[in-house]
This record gives sequence, C-alpha cells and structure tokens, in this order.
Amino acid sequence: MTLSASPPTAVPATGAHRICPFCEACCGLELDLEENKVVRIRGDANDVFSHGFLCPKAIGLKDLHDDPDRLRTPLIKRNGVFEPATWDQAYAEIERRLPPVIAAGGANAVATVLGNPVSHKMSLLLYFPRLARALGTRNMFSASSVDQVPKMLSVGLMFGSWLSVPVPDIERCDFLLILGANPMVSNGSLWTVPDFRGKAKALRARGGQLVVVDPRRTETADVADAHHFIRPGADVFFLLGIAHALFDERLVRLGRLAEHTVGLEQLEAAVREYAPELVAARCGIEAATMRQLARSLANTPRAAIYGRIGTCTQQFGTLCSWLIDAINVLTGHLDQEGGAMFPKAAAFSANTRGAPGIGRGVVTGRYRSRVSGAAEVSGELPVTCLAEEIDTPGPGQVRALIAIAANPVLSAPNGARLARALDGLDFMVSLDIYLNETSRHADVILPGVSPLEDAHYDVSFTQFSHRNHARFSAPVLARAPDQPHEWQSMMRIAAIVKGLGAAADIDALDDEHMQEDLARAAGAAAPALMAALGSARGAERMLDLALRSGPYGDQFGKHPDGLTLARLKAAPSGIDLGPMTSRIPEALRTPSGKIELAPQLLLDDLARARDDLRAPAPELVIVGRRQLRSNNSWMHNLPVLAKGAYRCTALVHPLDATRLGLVDGAMAQIRNGERMIEAQVEISAQMMPGVVSLPHGWGHNLEGTHMRVAAERPGVNLNALLDENLRDPLSGNAVLSGIAIEMRPLL
Repeated sequence: MTLSASPPTAVPATGAHRICPFCEACCGLELDLEENKVVRIRGDANDVFSHGFLCPKAIGLKDLHDDPDRLRTPLIKRNGVFEPATWDQAYAEIERRLPPVIAAGGANAVATVLGNPVSHKMSLLLYFPRLARALGTRNMFSASSVDQVPKMLSVGLMFGSWLSVPVPDIERCDFLLILGANPMVSNGSLWTVPDFRGKAKALRARGGQLVVVDPRRTETADVADAHHFIRPGADVFFLLGIAHALFDERLVRLGRLAEHTVGLEQLEAAVREYAPELVAARCGIEAATMRQLARSLANTPRAAIYGRIGTCTQQFGTLCSWLIDAINVLTGHLDQEGGAMFPKAAAFSANTRGAPGIGRGVVTGRYRSRVSGAAEVSGELPVTCLAEEIDTPGPGQVRALIAIAANPVLSAPNGARLARALDGLDFMVSLDIYLNETSRHADVILPGVSPLEDAHYDVSFTQFSHRNHARFSAPVLARAPDQPHEWQSMMRIAAIVKGLGAAADIDALDDEHMQEDLARAAGAAAPALMAALGSARGAERMLDLALRSGPYGDQFGKHPDGLTLARLKAAPSGIDLGPMTSRIPEALRTPSGKIELAPQLLLDDLARARDDLRAPAPELVIVGRRQLRSNNSWMHNLPVLAKGAYRCTALVHPLDATRLGLVDGAMAQIRNGERMIEAQVEISAQMMPGVVSLPHGWGHNLEGTHMRVAAERPGVNLNALLDENLRDPLSGNAVLSGIAIEMRPLL
C-alpha cells in the first residue's frame, strides 16, 4: 500500500501538534504556545484521521496541565500525613518496604490495578508488562472488568485474539443499528470514530438509516431515524430474537464467509427457542419491530449492528457481545465494506503478527481468584475481587498494591469496602496525577507525567479505528529536570522487585530486555536489529520496532518506503493508511483457522438466559450514563469541563416520578437492599418508564483527597449502590446496569 502523508502545514513558530488523550476518539489538535504555556487549542484541520474535529474535552488539556492540584513531586506518607519527597527518596521507600512483603508472602502477595487512562499512555502500556513479569503475580486487575472484558472474551473465542474487535465501517454503511452505546457523546468506544455526528449525518444524507436501541433516548438517539426503548439487562433476548428471525425467515446469507465459518448449525439450534414473539415482553420491544430490524440488516447491502458498554456491563455481557458479531456474520456483513470490519493497525496488533489465518486462540481460567474462584481472563482477575483478596486472611492474601492511574474506589462497586481494605495493606504505591479517592490510601505516590510533557502514540485505539492510520505526538512542553519518564518508573520498580535495587542502571536493564525480546522474535538477526534501532531507549524504541516490523513497516530496509518512527515524526498530522479492507481469513488466529460462530462456553451460558427469561422483570431498575464533559472522574477537577449545569442527576420518567412522589430538582433516596445513596432528581421523558439513570464516576466527598474543583460539586457515587459480587460469570465483568432499586423522596 502507498502511504499518504499529510501535506506540509504552515504552523506558527509557537505551534505544536498533539493527539488528544481524553477519550477514544483521539482527535488531532494544534496548540499555540507563548512562553512555554498553552494559550490556544483547536482541531488540526490537516489531521489525517480527525480532520479538525474536536469536542469540549480537548480544551481541558490546558486546565489539566496548569491544575494546581496536579501532583508534581513524589509524596511519602509518614505518620498518616503525605510529605513531599525527591524521586530518589520515593524509590528508596519502595525498595525498603515492597521486597519484604514479597519475601514474606510470595509473588501473589502483591497486586496491581490499572485505570483506563493507562490506555492513553504509551509508556505505561508498553512497560507495565515488564513490571508484571518481574512481579510474577497472578493478582492483576484493571478497569477493563468494569467495562469491556465481555467483548474481549467473545471476540477472542470467535476470532482468536483478545482485541480483534470488528468495528462499523460507518463511512460506507447504509444501515447501522446501535445497541447500548452513545457515540454522539463517546465518539465511539472500542470503535475510534471522531466526529460521529458528522459521519451519522452523512450516512443519512446518502439515504442510509440509523436506528438506536437504548433504555434512554440518548444524544445518539436524537440524531437517529428511529429509537426503541429496551428493558435494561434484556439485550440478550432482543439479540436472540433477531438471530431467530434471521434463521426463521431464511435471511441467513454468509456469502464469502461460509467457507471460513464453523458452528452455523449449532447456532441455529441454540436460538430456535427464542422467537421474537416469546422474548418481546421481556425486552420491551415488539416482535414485529425485531423482525423488521432483522430484515433491514439482512436486506441492506451495507449494514452493521454495533453494541457497546450498555451491552457489556450487564449480567449477560459476554452473550450480548457474541450475538452482535454473530448477527453480522449471519447477515453477511462481517468483513464487508460498509459492514463491521477489522482494522489493520500499524503496530502492536496480535492479528497482524505470526502466521496469518491460524493461531493458538484464547484460553481462560488458567487460574482462579483465591476467595471467589473467579476465572482469569486475558491475564486478569475481576477488579471487583480486589477488596476480598486484600481483606480475607489466609495463604496468598494480598498485602501490597501497585495502582497505576487507577481510581477503583470510585470506579468499581462497593468502593467503601475497597477503601477499608486499602487501609489494611502493608504497603501501597500509586502512580497518579492526583491525590484522589484511591491514591489517598497509598504510602508512596509517584506523580504521572502531564500529557503535554509526554510522547504519545495510540497503541490501543489504532486497533479499533474506523480508518487505518498512524500518528505520533512529540512532547509539547518540557518535563521538570528531575521528572523521569513513566517507563523509567516502571523499570525502576521492576529492578527493585528483581533485587537489583533502586539505583540500578535502568538504561542497561532496558537494553537487556530489548535484546531478550529481539532474540525470541528474530533469533540470529537480533544483534543487527538492535543496532538498526539506534541509540534510542524506552517507549519510543519499542514503538519504532513495532512500526518497522508491522504490516506497513520498512522491515528494516526491505521496504524502503515503509513506516518508521522517523517518518511518522516527520508527518505531524499523521499518515493515512487507507480504509479498512477485508481481512478474513488472514486476521483470524483461531486454532481451526475459522470464525467460531458457536463457542461451547457461550452456548452453555444460554441456560442461564433461559432461566432469566421466565423471571418477572423488576419494577424499577437503574443504569449508568456517559457524559461528554466527564469521561473520567479526574475530569471533574478541570474548571473548563466542570462548569455549567449540575450533571450528577438521577433521570426519572414523568410517570415514575408521579407514581413515586418525586419532585424535579429535589433529593431522593435510592436503595438496593442495604445499600443506599441520595441523588438529585431530574424528571425526563428521555427515560424508559421503569428505568432510572445516574452517571458513574462521581462522589468526590471523601476525606483525604485534594481535588478542590471536584469537591465543590461532589455528586454521588452510583457504584456505592452496586454489589461487587454480581458479575457476568464468563468474563468476570461487573454488572453495573439493570440493577433493581427502590426510590422515594428524601424527607
């Protein structure tokens, strides 16, 4: 493929380029600088991917960098009080306190937890695995298990690798069905698609249709051709009804995928009992509507169904994730232009490495959590198991924690229990930019690097992008002289764990790791490749290796016009790698070399759905919601994003408000058994009757934090209402949606 670089741009002497790190859209920005300060942020009109689009969050980059609450020096807790420290002192404290925990309790006495900002940090993404290998612990947790693990598991079983997620080819699609997702706010999730509004408008302008299924009339539903309410937690029955209709009405058309697919007969048998007429009452959508949507998907030449966080964070998250991709296969729209296609990332993608079309696939349950027996998935345990692994005595008890850009006290169910557990640890390290609800429990806090001081490449999100591309952001502003790169902190802790000490030669250790990686991958050619990578170290060297050996790379001179990091740095607005193309069977990594349409693990779980179908639907349930200006909890401390109307409100349908005696603007009590929160009511016809919506990520009123703007309007934490023991049994993902509640006015 010919690589198309962006044309030269007339950039002022004080200008700089940046990829926005605030959400999955990853928009390209232009920044104006004066005296080493950001004075203006705008969309980069020449960006090959986002073409000048930006949302309000991008403006918050300046507030984040300038925030007086952002940590800039390490902190060590002494006698219960944080005191500023030098980096050498902080590393020395880690060396003094972490190895004894491991010596006493073994590798599993240490746990790690990663937050979703890590996915926007090249250094952390690429170097955490090296720290994890040094630790050797099985107790690894992340925000993925309150978000996306069901999708990772389903695509792993179907296509052979954890991140082989098909995404809608929206620019060529003519019928798009969106389920449990709000890309008008998110600009895609596990689907990187900046300016969704513009692309949806173009879809409709060319005669296409956009249909949204959601228990709330979302911002995306407002721009759609049709919107259908659905009972939370019943998405699986809606999807089973559509799959049944496709078989029942002889609309199954695998096309070219037929020779690359196994399990069709098993899938047909599995969905036979879920006729739309039998599931309509449970999901709240008429059978005729399900059948018509099935026909539209099957009969539109370019069509796709897409579902996201609302389909993942429920009790049947893995089944929903599987059925979405299965329906795209059944209608012949998987791996087809205008359907759901596999991006081809320039670097770090498992489905571009190794032998094409076949692989080892994925395996789960290689080990289980000590207390609940939850299965490992993709090398992690459910984050909702973290508290019990800390506060339950016995062999293997977690006694130390390394938290990296993570705030599970707010982001996971029953944060109060986790907070108590963290206080009982022997030692905790947090790498974070704030003294927040989780890092306040740490013994040592290592401040993260401001995004404007860090190099950036989208390691994760290029794997979900609606168009193939590669972009690199150099640091915009200089780091403080003593501030290490984040990869260096990862390596420093790894050196401590390995017994090399806090004063170890990190550059030499980095070289050693790189030589080992090259020897495994390239054998005798390793020394030559090491020399070709030059004198660079750290994350940029790993990126250069991945780009050069990737599907568009120069292959170290074999393809002189191919990608290298140097070439990417010379194209500040990125390099366009073209639209998605058909990749089956090449993208598959299953042992059979086929699309596994009916994995036995998923077929077996249908028995659980069958039982739920017969159960009465709860009278009132609660769901979360995503908001444009508060994608993560730390955004609540940025004045430009925090201003405006109060947003932590409980949306309630007028009929429910009347029935329950709720008043707009007044406070209400929300109960889930013994768990209780108080929230401000907002009466809204956006909601489906019987459903309440409250956003996640609030509750900034805990003692010991230092986020002053957030504390002015702390809001209430929905996760405090939720049961940490309620999980999708296949993926271990927390159930955050469709929870039965009681609600009454606060007297």
